[in-house]
Amino acid sequence: MGSRRTGAEQIYAAAQAWVERGLLADDSLFTPGKAIWTPDRLADLRARFPYRKDGVTDDFFDKLKFRLDGSPQETYQLMSEAMFVHLLIAVPDAMTFDGKVQRINRVLDWSPPRVVIPENLLGALSSGIVNPKIPQFLYWHRLGFIIEMAENLKEKKNGERNLLLGDPWQFKSFAEAIYFRGDSMSVDKVRTQRNAVYHLVFPDTFEGIISNRDKNFIADAFYRCVNDSDEDVDLRLQQIRPVLEAKYAARYDHTLHLYEDEIRIQWNPKLEGYTGPTICADDLHNADQSKGAETGIDFASLSTSLYLDAPFLREINTLLHDKRQVIFQGPPGTGKTYVARALAWRLAGESDDRVTLVQFHPSYAYEDFVQGYRPTLIDGQPGFELRDGPLLRAARRAQDEPDAAHFLVIDEINRGNLAKVFGELYFLLEYRDESIQLQYDAEKSFSLPKNLYIMGTMNTADRSIALVDLALRRRFHFAEFHPDQPPIAGLLRRYLDANAPAMGWVADVVDRANELLRDDRHAAVGPSHFMRPGLDAAAVRRIWQYSVLPYIEERLFGDPNGRLAEFDLDKLRGVSEFDTPDLIDADDADGASPTADA
Repeated sequence: MGSRRTGAEQIYAAAQAWVERGLLADDSLFTPGKAIWTPDRLADLRARFPYRKDGVTDDFFDKLKFRLDGSPQETYQLMSEAMFVHLLIAVPDAMTFDGKVQRINRVLDWSPPRVVIPENLLGALSSGIVNPKIPQFLYWHRLGFIIEMAENLKEKKNGERNLLLGDPWQFKSFAEAIYFRGDSMSVDKVRTQRNAVYHLVFPDTFEGIISNRDKNFIADAFYRCVNDSDEDVDLRLQQIRPVLEAKYAARYDHTLHLYEDEIRIQWNPKLEGYTGPTICADDLHNADQSKGAETGIDFASLSTSLYLDAPFLREINTLLHDKRQVIFQGPPGTGKTYVARALAWRLAGESDDRVTLVQFHPSYAYEDFVQGYRPTLIDGQPGFELRDGPLLRAARRAQDEPDAAHFLVIDEINRGNLAKVFGELYFLLEYRDESIQLQYDAEKSFSLPKNLYIMGTMNTADRSIALVDLALRRRFHFAEFHPDQPPIAGLLRRYLDANAPAMGWVADVVDRANELLRDDRHAAVGPSHFMRPGLDAAAVRRIWQYSVLPYIEERLFGDPNGRLAEFDLDKLRGVSEFDTPDLIDADDADGASPTADA
């Protein structure tokens, strides 16, 4: 599912290049390898940028030239690259190709040495996605948003920046909180630019619609297509799109957009002949209940963010409500921990206080996990005090909030001596209605609250880990995370299709490597190695050389056939030389037709 506009492949490729070079790195769109989108350069441009009338002139470009006078060449180039990103969205009816190029070159001409817009980016300016009808008095505000958004992003640590640019909803939350330092203004003054950036950065999540009025018209008209009352209009549109596609998409030779005449007339009350919605009656609304019965979670949006099928996520929800314990098991790199944490967080109402994470290891004991005496100073003298472990702390938080779901996520659960770590908790895992006395606190009885759910992850590739005993297996449901079967089969390909279409060959390489490892399916190479923002050919080579190959070599230790050479990256890819494209070329794209901004 997505709203990429058919024929706009070059636009999405250019936007992806901006994300990878300008936002994830400090690189340049026009001159790769040159530091342009740096924190210092963004701060300098933001300080010089003409956010308001300053008594010099009302013409934006005259004002901009005056404010940039004396800047380093890199600041001029940064301004022109930000303008390039800003102009990507506009269709020719709003601004011609020559008009876009002229505006960018006008800034580039102000400071030698003259930089030229690369040929592979020029094509992205020839089409467009929407008609923004930019009022001149807001032009600089919209450009200013791009500058300040990038500067705010560069203030984040690399890990947090990668997380924001890897999750559309976290990115939107981050961007919605940006208020201009250059000018005191409301979020809504640059609403169209925010919507444009959301679509360019995450075209498979956010519709190619920049008018908030139109977004709300659509969401309100087709409210029966939505399985929850989420206030976020983009989340509602994400649920509406597949229902409309199921009814109308077969009639078109392009991916459906929400401005098709037969759809638009149902949601736009300003159109002559407006009919109101003729789809999503109650029977359609109830046809696919995608919310957890007891949790209210929207599995459709979670499915999109995790690239996993919604039925699988709903099944895990069902398993949790059955035994209240589930373990994800499979080879490393299959996303077990990531999915467990993400699912727990959503099921817990997106509250960090309701999710506890622990990791087992060989020295982990009952005293660490449940309760035990720990050295401390008592009245200035060495002594011991009884302290609760993460299990009891999570249980007490759950008891204090009985109507909310709480989760304990145990990573690498089979690395600990489970019989010793769990102790008498083995009994309580199965009998939640019963209570027992804890071995260090016999004065009180204790029971596991029913609203505390336990999710574990188990690495099946490590031969050093003892098998989980049958007593524990009887108390947990086990979900398989193997690259050769759902939900992990095809996960990498889905991720690459959505985030780095030109890198789709990586999924083929991983599939071929796993076929060579088919005699030991627990040795399979997991997709998580390559599910990261900014993936390019050079990054793949580093990952393969320093992460994947050492892992495979360990799995093949003692192999008399010397098969390691079969896992050469170029050999698996079927090329004689490793190529690194300048731009990631997006595959089939589609999206909304041109629309006017309200």
